[in-house]
Order: sequence, then structure tokens, then C-alpha cells
Amino acid sequence: MRKVIPILFIVIGALFIIYAGGQFATSYFEQEKNLEEAKGFISEEVIPREESDEIEVYSDIKEGDSIGVLYIPRLDREIPIISGTHEDELARGVGHFISTALPGQQDQILLSGHRDTVFRQFGELEHGDEIHVKMEKGTFIYTIFDTEIVDADDRTVIRSTAPEEILTLSTCYPFTFIGSAPDRYIIYAK
Repeated sequence: MRKVIPILFIVIGALFIIYAGGQFATSYFEQEKNLEEAKGFISEEVIPREESDEIEVYSDIKEGDSIGVLYIPRLDREIPIISGTHEDELARGVGHFISTALPGQQDQILLSGHRDTVFRQFGELEHGDEIHVKMEKGTFIYTIFDTEIVDADDRTVIRSTAPEEILTLSTCYPFTFIGSAPDRYIIYAK
């Protein structure tokens, strides 16, 4: 019996590692697939701020659709934007909170992502850094102007900013926390 218990623990540990590796690989390949899909319809044409309110209303977007690409120049990272913030959408890219606006709609745009996948290195971003949101109707460039840390249950970050368009990015915090993090790291850009 003394020999069986250590072997059993090793086997169980190996199974957990295999499972976690499989989940990570699946998420990575889903993100790559959605990124390629989004690159097929996005426009690289930069929309000047004074023209952004002339953008037509987005239509026919359903939860789970790839809707664009989030590009962060400082990190040189492109991440697919998926409509919705359920676990399925967040495993495929950055989730767009569907009750908030989209670029060009002159209100808050809220994007969320996991700190250990799409928003790795998120803490390296600084005030003044650019964030590009590439959509079918054009590319919108935002500049980070503020950050804050809030409780995980704080829903006050989801609010109208009309008529000012504010891009809000959200992820779990602290970045190195293992398990369900108690806080959220919020970045505001305009």
C-alpha cells in the first residue's frame, strides 16, 4: 500500500497537468482561428476622431461572433475581439460586453479578457500608450489616460460615458494571483 499511494498521486498530478495543457492549447488555437477570421473583414483605415460619429450602426452582430481585432502596439499583440463575455467567448479572445457601445457610437466600450491568456503583460501598459480597435468599419485609435483597481464585484465601471467615447479594458488582478482573483484591473482610454 505504501508504494501504491505515491504512484497514485503522481498519476493524478500528471492527469491534471495534461488536462491544463490541453485547455491552454485549445484556447490558443481558438484565438488564432478567430484572429485570422477577423483579419479577413477588418479595415486598416484609421477613422479620425471628428469622423467617428458618422459611422453607421453595426448590425447583425450575434453573441459569439468575431467582431474585430484589438492591437496593442507596446506589446505588439493582436487579439481577436469576440461579442460576449461568457467563458466560451473569453476562451477565444477579448470579450466585448454586449450592453456597451462599439467604436464610433460615442459611449463606453467595455472589453474584458483573462490575465493569464489574452491580457498577459497587461500591467506593462502605461498612460499615453495606444490601443487600436480594428473593426469592419475602420480602425479606431485610443490613448490610455487612467487606470484603477476595483473589487471583483464592483459593477460601477460599467456605465455610460456619452457623449464621450471611452474604451474600458478589464482583467483580473493581481496578475500573479493563483485562482479566482479578488480584484479587477481597469484601463481607460480615449
